[in-house]
Amino acid sequence: MSPAITHVTLAANEASEHRPLIITLFALFVVATLGITVWAGRQTKDAADFYAGGRQFSAFQNGLAVSGDYMSAASFLGIAGAIALFGYDGFLYSIGFLVAWLVALLLVAEPLRNSGRYTMGDVLAYRMRQRPVRTAAGTSTIVVSIFYLLAQMAGAGVLVSLLLGITSDAGKILIVALVGVLMIVYVSIGGMKGTTWVQMVKAVLLIGGTILITFLVLLKFNFNISDLLGKAAENSGKGDAFLEPGLQYGADNLTKLDFLSLGIALVLGTAGLPHILIRFYTVPNAKAARKSVNWAIGIIGGFYLMTIALGFGAAALISQEEIIESNPSGNTAAPLLALHIGGVDSAWGAILLATISAVAFATILAVVAGLTLASSSSFAHDIYANVIRKGKATEKEEMRAARWATVLIGIVSVALGALARDLNVAGLVALAFAVAASANLPTILYSLFWKRFTTQGALWSIYGGLIVAVGLVLFSPVVSGDPKAMFPDVDFAWFPLKNPGIISIPFGFLMGWLGTVLSKEEPDAKKYAELEVRSLTGTGAH
Repeated sequence: MSPAITHVTLAANEASEHRPLIITLFALFVVATLGITVWAGRQTKDAADFYAGGRQFSAFQNGLAVSGDYMSAASFLGIAGAIALFGYDGFLYSIGFLVAWLVALLLVAEPLRNSGRYTMGDVLAYRMRQRPVRTAAGTSTIVVSIFYLLAQMAGAGVLVSLLLGITSDAGKILIVALVGVLMIVYVSIGGMKGTTWVQMVKAVLLIGGTILITFLVLLKFNFNISDLLGKAAENSGKGDAFLEPGLQYGADNLTKLDFLSLGIALVLGTAGLPHILIRFYTVPNAKAARKSVNWAIGIIGGFYLMTIALGFGAAALISQEEIIESNPSGNTAAPLLALHIGGVDSAWGAILLATISAVAFATILAVVAGLTLASSSSFAHDIYANVIRKGKATEKEEMRAARWATVLIGIVSVALGALARDLNVAGLVALAFAVAASANLPTILYSLFWKRFTTQGALWSIYGGLIVAVGLVLFSPVVSGDPKAMFPDVDFAWFPLKNPGIISIPFGFLMGWLGTVLSKEEPDAKKYAELEVRSLTGTGAH
């Protein structure tokens, strides 16, 4: 038996021996968050409470909740794994995710809070024909959210299956179903208030757990980061190349282009992610929205700096073979680091493993609740209330539709998550960011800042960006034609890049411009002037 398999077996044995502790920590978090949700549900009396938490959250509270929404399993598990396997190139993910917040702060946060009420569709419909643009906005929101949900739920299946020793397909499907049931309960009962409080609790847990592991890693190297990086480079087997650009993306011009495409999608996609956009409506005014983004940048920035310790710590203390043996994409590097830093054969190691795993599971639960709320809100408010009922639905009917939409989206997510339990989730996350950047962001920016923008331009931008982004990913190496693809045994990939952003994002902007200049519709100058004043000053904002 190889040393890597021996260590992975030891890790599994530790999880097995201390399984009651792991289950207890999981159960404590679930019970605590359900209690918060029930309490918040009792405070939810109208649509403003359900969709926007009554706009009662302070800038700090919302910044903490935004951080909780943003730091998903892809951030916590994925970035640590990418750094552990690819060194410098892995850390570039952290930079991309963090820089993305500057785009959100400078271009989106304040105008969006001033211009909308509950959803992205509110902003678009203000100066355009309501029914078509709300349908398009709702469709895009639901597509982005479901693919992001799919990635999170598949990640939950991998994580919990590993820790609880579940290997059967039925057991993995049961885990995905459990996550689905919990997210339906969180959103249906608690609405935005419950989801926001869960996000805040989860953010505190995640930051606390990350600070603890970072401290222990640095303590092991006497707080000498140079020694940590040197040991990581040595242990990786790649030497100085581990600390230099190009290990993952520098093999040829195609991989460099792929990284550029991924970077564009990450940086621009964040400002179009629906579960992030709706968080701007939970604060009382635009000033608080701007401050909440400042808080989020500080919290998230601190977290991403600590991923240096998580990723390079894993590379320094765990062999590459062990990390890959546990998970080919490195997604279990952070839990394995917790086990090793505490001692593979010690109770302290098992406690750290259980704690970090429970935090990762908490991360997944909180993010899926936020995503489900974004998609169900968009369906109820944009499609049901304003398209199907033509603006005649009462608040009570709208909230009932949101709760039924939550159940339906939960069922769809469970079904797709069960099918995707063994698939590569990186492609699903990339798809969500690429669609958000290709369809949502061009339309939002044009609507806010281009006087001539028309309904046809909005529809062409949303549907054009949506179709091209989804189409290119479907025919990329993420889905087929690659050993790590979703379907590795078939090959129908003709698009060479793993992320479509470099093509689909400019295409979304181009289609918005083209649809507008070819449109015979005369834009409403008065409505644009009103929107401009509202977006810049907050006059008349809800």
